[in-house]
Amino acid sequence: MPQLAGKFLGTFMKHFVNFVAVLLLLLVGTVFVTAPAGLLYNLMNGWVALGVITAAIFIYYIFATMLPVDKIIGKVYPILGALLLISAVGIGGMLIVTGAPIPELTLENMHPAGTAIFPILFITIACGAVSGFHATQSPIISRTLQNEQNGRKVFYGMMIVEGIIAMIWAAAAMSLFYGQDLSELIATGGAGLVVSEVSFTLLGALGGTLAVLGVIVLPITSGDTAFRSARMIIADYIKVPQMKIASRLWIALPLFVISFILTTMDFTLLWRYFGVTNAALSAIALFVGAMYLAIQKKFHWVALVPATFMTMVSLTFIFSAPIGFGLAMSTAYLAASIGTVIILGLFAYKLKLNRAESDFQLDEEVDKVA
Repeated sequence: MPQLAGKFLGTFMKHFVNFVAVLLLLLVGTVFVTAPAGLLYNLMNGWVALGVITAAIFIYYIFATMLPVDKIIGKVYPILGALLLISAVGIGGMLIVTGAPIPELTLENMHPAGTAIFPILFITIACGAVSGFHATQSPIISRTLQNEQNGRKVFYGMMIVEGIIAMIWAAAAMSLFYGQDLSELIATGGAGLVVSEVSFTLLGALGGTLAVLGVIVLPITSGDTAFRSARMIIADYIKVPQMKIASRLWIALPLFVISFILTTMDFTLLWRYFGVTNAALSAIALFVGAMYLAIQKKFHWVALVPATFMTMVSLTFIFSAPIGFGLAMSTAYLAASIGTVIILGLFAYKLKLNRAESDFQLDEEVDKVA
């Protein structure tokens, strides 16, 4: 991602994406330690201390980050992925079988605190809506493909699947609980308690346990690849070969130390930081794709339109959120609109330069052939 951003958007964006990508991956690794640790703690009824579970997840992450991708990740992911899909299908199926009530579709904002739907909806759903995190994973996954034609199935197909999984769990939460009840449940035990209540209510003891395990493996399989990607991005940036374990270790260990410190923060606050960073990086990734397509004189709007939307989402959140500038929503919308227009102007200017350079290189190739 940083190399592509540098090539298509300029040197500044290369350094900026390096920083944002590492920050995002660090946050992903951290929130995906805290979330599964809490779920496991609830599943075992506190039989094992939360700190011990957290330490065990960190130990797994260290091995998964350091060892070649086919040693651990490549072996366990198919099993964990199947468990995740089975649990989602089970929840979705039981919503239909039990005739669970479907909330009425309305444009009314029913958030208990009156929080604006835009942009918070797209920040909260995060990877289930659009993901900068997945853009950072593409270099790892592309190296494991046997055929380039599998790219569409893997990258496009799996994003669709993840969106469906997100919608199933959202539907279950909205169907079994209502606005205020859901907020109180989250306040009491976080998202983990919601997952447990939904799973055991719909699937019983055995099915509920399997469903919770399916939800647990999703963040864990995201966390290990996040730390792995962060190590690789830093190594590429400072040009440190990663053939030796020692070279991997001195880059990875500081990441784990920082992440361990971050786990002491409030999870909801951490998730908001992750969400906005995730959204911002998704916008950058889409701008990279749009620039590539535009230079090739192909249909670049397929990437430019969502890039513009996610830019507006990110800027509005930054301007309005308490962890950002804390401006009134009307002011935040105006500031975000101006910022989005400026970014689009910079994109158009860079596209003009890139096309001119591309045409010049083409003319040189023609002259050589002549």
